[in-house]
Amino acid sequence: MYMFPGFTSSETFTPVPDSFFRLMNDITDADELKVTLYVFWRIEHAEGRLRYISRGDILEDNGFMSQMTAAEVDSGLEKALRRGTLLKVESDSGGFYFLNSPRGRASAEALKNGSWRDSARIPSTAPLPRPNIFKLYEENIGPLTPLMADTLKDAEKDYPAEWLAEAFSIAVERNKRNWKYIAAILRRWKDEGYERKNRKDAGQDAKRYSESQFSEFLD
Repeated sequence: MYMFPGFTSSETFTPVPDSFFRLMNDITDADELKVTLYVFWRIEHAEGRLRYISRGDILEDNGFMSQMTAAEVDSGLEKALRRGTLLKVESDSGGFYFLNSPRGRASAEALKNGSWRDSARIPSTAPLPRPNIFKLYEENIGPLTPLMADTLKDAEKDYPAEWLAEAFSIAVERNKRNWKYIAAILRRWKDEGYERKNRKDAGQDAKRYSESQFSEFLD
């Protein structure tokens, strides 16, 4: 059995309606339970005003399908439809599944009456693990905002992971827990070159990254 290492402090969460837990004793089929929870997860993390998923979206998730077959997915979807936890709307390009929630019912109705066309839908992909830079920020700086998340994604493309971890560490050691200070360190390394620091001597760190070196970025 795979031993789960534990949850992390940077987890995202998927809301599940309380009424679903009251259904748990009635759901005895593992395929139905897995598929229903999977749809909760995918729809919660979907982008756009209308939240839905197709059978193809599920089958394309290699991680989920590594322990499922197409027949088991179909069986789980069918049982969830019969129970009423999911809704399905047929269209020219196939069927779309919605949660049987106020938002899901409104979205399903919009597809039925032609208020939106499935041909214009954005392809759904499984949420990716959160970048490590998010964890660094939340553990050392504070809660993420959407704007800061975009800034961090850009920084992760521009700088090596080693630089990012080191810059966060320096900011914490200097008690300058803000992104402006960290970004200044990264820019300086990019302009002047990065040299691996000696982590054995904290005194050397404080001397090398003196207040005067980054004084223009201090509060």
